[in-house]
Amino acid sequence: MSDRLPRWVINRGVLTPQIHGVKAVLRARGLHSVCEEARCPNIGECFARGTATFMILGDVCTRSCGFCAVKTGRPTGLDWEDPERVARAVQALGLRHVVITSVNRDEREDGGAPIFAETIRAIRRLSPGSTVEILTPDFKGSRAALESIFDRGGPDIYNHNVETVPRLYRQVRPQAVYERSLGVLAMAKSLGRGIPVKSGLMVGLGETRQEVAGVMRDLRAAGCDILTIGQYLRPTRHHLPVAEYVPPEVFRDYEAFGRQLGFPYVFAGPLVRSSYNAEEAMRHAREQSAVGGAHGATATDGGSGRLGAGGRVADRLREVGPRAAAERVF
Repeated sequence: MSDRLPRWVINRGVLTPQIHGVKAVLRARGLHSVCEEARCPNIGECFARGTATFMILGDVCTRSCGFCAVKTGRPTGLDWEDPERVARAVQALGLRHVVITSVNRDEREDGGAPIFAETIRAIRRLSPGSTVEILTPDFKGSRAALESIFDRGGPDIYNHNVETVPRLYRQVRPQAVYERSLGVLAMAKSLGRGIPVKSGLMVGLGETRQEVAGVMRDLRAAGCDILTIGQYLRPTRHHLPVAEYVPPEVFRDYEAFGRQLGFPYVFAGPLVRSSYNAEEAMRHAREQSAVGGAHGATATDGGSGRLGAGGRVADRLREVGPRAAAERVF
């Protein structure tokens, strides 16, 4: 495929003094933002609004996903001062809605989950009026890791991205398991006592429309309330190539199908990213009556506290119904 971008995926960018202000706050506190590390195309717009998605647990990831610009390697120990620094930055920026994400820390049994919990508590203490969203790794399916986050209050919204369709996991997320990610979302729905649960995926990696529809069904069955779908853009030539630039009308079809499935909020578009307009997504989801209940199966695997491809969650999700056809949308 040609490297020339179609007009609908070109972001002209925003250059304002606020961008430098956000960067200055991050640099002064030695913090990382996924906006910069992952080369998000919306960085100018988000920074101009005085918002940022903070990345904790360092800037070195233990996984080597084919789409991600965050560097892979062997990270150093956890920085237990990170939560306080993030909370001070949130306070300095006056953020109403905060998104916290991280690299994978597979070398740790807890995946770094305690740092998420401490960061949430620090933000609540210094900015009690702010809502907190977390976008976490899968913690290798550890229920104990998730419990350590939710047991002392937890976030206002929980997000874990499935990223792509199951067939492409080997190329796109080689160290991840699709069913395990679904199980993590179902666990979060159970542990979160009704808070919105969110996930996202990229398109343009070679998936079919029917495969995307199948993932949407699986996510709804797992208890997902908010779904984001965006175009994959190759961060460097060392990453997976773009197989297709999906036209805007297909994203509109995905949104329509999401409404058919009962998602309270679906945000689909070429430049949509998981944390883009996060506050708006949460507000819309909370306005929908469907957000209140527990939708999906309970996420345990024979009491082991971990989830895998053969777990009971995967079996339960397969029972939900056929996923191949997407009614009249496709």
